[in-house]
Amino acid sequence: MPVPAGITVHHLPTGTYETRAALAVQGGSWRDKRAFAASAVLVRHPGGDLLIDAGFGAGLAGHLAMLPRYRRSPHEVGRTAAEQLDAAGYDRSRLLGVVLTHTHWDHVSGLDGLAGTPIWLNPAEREYATRTPDGIVFQHVSRGHELHEYAFDSGPYEGFAASHDVHGDGSVVIALAGGHTTGSVVVFVTESSGRRYAFIGDLTWQLDGIRRGAPRPWLMRKLADVDPALVHEGLRHVIALGGAVRVVPAHDLGAYDGIPLL
Repeated sequence: MPVPAGITVHHLPTGTYETRAALAVQGGSWRDKRAFAASAVLVRHPGGDLLIDAGFGAGLAGHLAMLPRYRRSPHEVGRTAAEQLDAAGYDRSRLLGVVLTHTHWDHVSGLDGLAGTPIWLNPAEREYATRTPDGIVFQHVSRGHELHEYAFDSGPYEGFAASHDVHGDGSVVIALAGGHTTGSVVVFVTESSGRRYAFIGDLTWQLDGIRRGAPRPWLMRKLADVDPALVHEGLRHVIALGGAVRVVPAHDLGAYDGIPLL
C-alpha cells in the first residue's frame, strides 16, 4: 500500500567530532581521521512530524564535561537542531516528538533546545538511560520533557523481531535492534516518492560496516555495546536489505549526502 503524500526527510547537521578509523571499524587505519556526524533528521508527515535523534545542543560543553576525559574528542559545532528549525520558520507545534535511536550523549545533547517536545522511548531504553553511567547526559537534558513510551506492537519488520508503526501506514516504522544499548532501534522511513531509508543509529558507526560487513574493532565492541552478538545480527539484517533501502549510520557524514537540508 502506498504511503500518503507529503512525507519527506531532511538532514539537520549539528556538528562533528573526530575519531580514528581504526577505532571506528575493523580494519580501519590509524592514519585515517573520520569526522563523526552528530545530526538530527526531520521526518515530515501529514499526521505530524518527528525528529530522529537531536545531535549537539547549545549546552554541549557542559555535556562533554560530564563524560570521562577519554571520551571527549576534538569537535566542531554547527547550529543546533532547534536553531535550524527556527531559522527555517518551522512550526514546532507540528513535532510529535524526538525518536531516539538510543540515549548516548551525542544523540541527545540537542534535547536541551527542544523544550516542550516529547521524547519517544521504548521501556527497555528508558530503563537503560536511567540505570547506566552512559545515560548521564540524557538524564540531564530530558528534565522537563514528557517521556512518551511506545510499545513494539506491530510484529516483525525487515528481519527485526519487533516493531512499532508510528502512523499505521508503514511510512515510519521503529524496529527494535538492541545490542548497542538495551533498547536501541532502527527507524525505517518511506517517503512519498517511494524512497526508503533505514536510520540505524550505531549498529555500525560508518558505511564501511555496511559495505564490508565489518564490525567495530574488538575493544570498541567491548566498550560500546551491551551485546555485540546482537549488534552483529542487526547489522546482517540491514546489509540484507541491499539497494532497496538507503542505510544511514548515524555517524557517517557521507551517508547523509543527497538528503536535503531543511
